[in-house]
Amino acid sequence: MPFPGIPDDFLWGVASAAYQVEGAVAEDGRAPSVWDTFCAEPGRIRDGDTGAVATDHYHRYREDVALLRDLGVGAYRFSVSWPRVMPGGEVNPAGLDFYDRLVDELVAAGIAPAVTLFHWDTPQAVEDAGGWLERDTAERFAEYASVVADRLKDRVRLWMPLNEPVVVTMFGYALGNHAPGKTLGFGALPIVHHLLLGHGRAVQALRAAGCTGIGIANNHGPVWPASESEVDRNAAQTYDTLVNRLFADPVLLGKYPVPELAAAMPGPILEDLKVISEPLDFYGINYYQSTLVGESTTDSAQVVEGALLPPGLPFAPQPITGYPTTDFGWPVVPDGLRETVATFVERYGDALPPIYITESGCSYHDPDPVAGRVADPERIAYHEGHLTALAAAIAAGADVRGYFAWSATDNFEWAAGYRERFGLVHVDYATQRRTPKDSYHWYRRVVGQRLDPDKP
Repeated sequence: MPFPGIPDDFLWGVASAAYQVEGAVAEDGRAPSVWDTFCAEPGRIRDGDTGAVATDHYHRYREDVALLRDLGVGAYRFSVSWPRVMPGGEVNPAGLDFYDRLVDELVAAGIAPAVTLFHWDTPQAVEDAGGWLERDTAERFAEYASVVADRLKDRVRLWMPLNEPVVVTMFGYALGNHAPGKTLGFGALPIVHHLLLGHGRAVQALRAAGCTGIGIANNHGPVWPASESEVDRNAAQTYDTLVNRLFADPVLLGKYPVPELAAAMPGPILEDLKVISEPLDFYGINYYQSTLVGESTTDSAQVVEGALLPPGLPFAPQPITGYPTTDFGWPVVPDGLRETVATFVERYGDALPPIYITESGCSYHDPDPVAGRVADPERIAYHEGHLTALAAAIAAGADVRGYFAWSATDNFEWAAGYRERFGLVHVDYATQRRTPKDSYHWYRRVVGQRLDPDKP
């Protein structure tokens, strides 16, 4: 059970996101987000699902925190809902009060709160004013960060202004299969800059409020060339630049990876990059899969995560063979996590702060509970393999401080609706009954044995 190389003070956690779990979308002053609007558009979400109720975490957070306490984790990563806290630009006291209660409940249970400020749920009012295409959104985001920090700063251990800006950019604005559903192609590049500028402004706001433990949660993974041919290697390098370096280099190095990308960005780039690269206390890596990339072909349409890629791209993601896949169709490549961490250590050197794995997880279409049990051996194998790979990265010298399993409970999986289940806890959406899965009990033993090696 133990993972040699993982230190005794390692932070074990689980994660969630507001729109995926909270529900209560029209209660206590919360205003619509882009995801509420997107879900209301026919054909956008599998089976017509919405996050209107989700797992009803807004009303059941005490029950969920009790499950986390029994799990034994040291931290819970959750996101604050921007449209709940500042629905139309003004502060909503009832929204802040909810997170105050949640944080107090976590602290009382001995669980460190780890707060994400933006997990994709832009207030619809902000989107109506231009959303992340507008520079002003970065400033409005910083105001929101300051409001949350003033209320919660005394109890939060880790802060992440942004979660996976690559997903918002690519799927929300470039390809259109996530909210707000725009199909701008490479016209979405300004989104990158404004998101990262918002991150930097939020870091400044958090620092000004006296917060510590500030980082980011970026999605990363290895990009492999489909062959050793020069064209495939160039295609893989281009893809790696767009999905990995474009979102890490500005934050860690204060520059865009290639001049062509810098030239595509709006605003006073050099001045903005000083803000974007505000020093961080940690760097969060969300890892799910590796990607195989070759030259672009015209014989068939290219689809990534359900989104049709526009023609003329200089790369084409291809299926990875030789590995098992999750029920979501993602390849399970545990060593990709080790490779990702090793690449960051090599690429960024002294510019890289300590790392947390802020998300890693898998969806399997688990059976319904039988006699209070949900068997999910594939999920156990997934986390065991990834923790083994992470231990190898740490043993090789990487400074990795923690691992957050995605996710705490089953939840609303964006455009895929409720079909995909990532949780350690099964949720019956008809009754909201929670049932810890076998993976929950396995993770509990892992955490417990790390804290107390004599535990069985």
